[in-house]
Amino acid sequence: MDKTFIPKGYKSPLDIWQTELAIKFIKDTFQIELSSELKLRRITAPLFLPAGTGLNDNLNGIETPVSFKTEGGKGNTAEIVQSLAKWKRFALWRHNFKPGIGVYTDMNAIRPCEITDNIHSLYVDQWDWEKVIKPSDRNVKTLYNCVRHIYSAIKRTQFLLTERFPLLDPFLPDDISFFHAQDLLEMYPDLEPKDRENEAAKKYGAIFIRGIGGKLSDGTIHDGRSPDYDDWSTSTGDKSEIGGVALSGLNGDIIIWNPVLQSALEISSMGIRVDSISLERQLIERGAEERRSLYFHKLLFDGKLPSTMGGGIGQSRLCMLLLQKCHIGEVQSSMWPEETLRTCAERGVFIF
Repeated sequence: MDKTFIPKGYKSPLDIWQTELAIKFIKDTFQIELSSELKLRRITAPLFLPAGTGLNDNLNGIETPVSFKTEGGKGNTAEIVQSLAKWKRFALWRHNFKPGIGVYTDMNAIRPCEITDNIHSLYVDQWDWEKVIKPSDRNVKTLYNCVRHIYSAIKRTQFLLTERFPLLDPFLPDDISFFHAQDLLEMYPDLEPKDRENEAAKKYGAIFIRGIGGKLSDGTIHDGRSPDYDDWSTSTGDKSEIGGVALSGLNGDIIIWNPVLQSALEISSMGIRVDSISLERQLIERGAEERRSLYFHKLLFDGKLPSTMGGGIGQSRLCMLLLQKCHIGEVQSSMWPEETLRTCAERGVFIF
């Protein structure tokens, strides 16, 4: 069943070739703004990694990466990256980065388990970033300050974009609002997690939801997270606004209200990364203790990897949002079901 939705009366503000120019403008501008806000250096990223090392990411913990044999099918198995959360931390250790400085990459990935729709594609492109922090900075204040810097980069990019392309109207709120996933549960107890996101994003315009992956007071989780990169389990000493529930988690999502689709759009998943204590706790909670023996995990347990924070910011999603497009295929080239191609063609929406 085709999940493509074309809003009534939708028409792209820019034509195809204006869109191509604007995509390049956004990508060139945002990476400069991001690297300035967070003190990041660009680094070349791998397209694939050796299997069995723990360097590739499991995202929600269940996705299966694309893999292939090297050396004409006789060598080791390589996996197409799904994201670079753990590889970046490994790279910061290899290159001996100090606290306060980090890296960003152009990450390209294939996610074959993805179900395509207006905002999901088999092909993923994002700015993956990571920076070294002091162990003493593993706290909510550090996390929120970083979120504000990223949002400032997005706001600045929107301003410069709308100056260059006057057919586009600015719509982002001045500030981003912060919530824990437990807060949303208490605010909207009768709604499912994605519906809670929609309600909060619609009301506030731009939100950051903390603690994604950790258990809430009703025993559920807001959304899945792999146990071995973001720290979603460390107690943070604060309590939820309504219920006074003790909160945990040093990670979250940046979500912005999409005025074209009239729905919440996740732009970034990010967080302070696990230390050896939270990694052990999260591996046990997810029943993934076998990962302790993987190369990356042993480095972390042996105290060799630095304390870091990082995340991914969707390139196509940011372009889609700022260019006020209704389908991610309007800003990236991928493979789409025949029903999607037909629906878009019938409504005059060009997708690559």
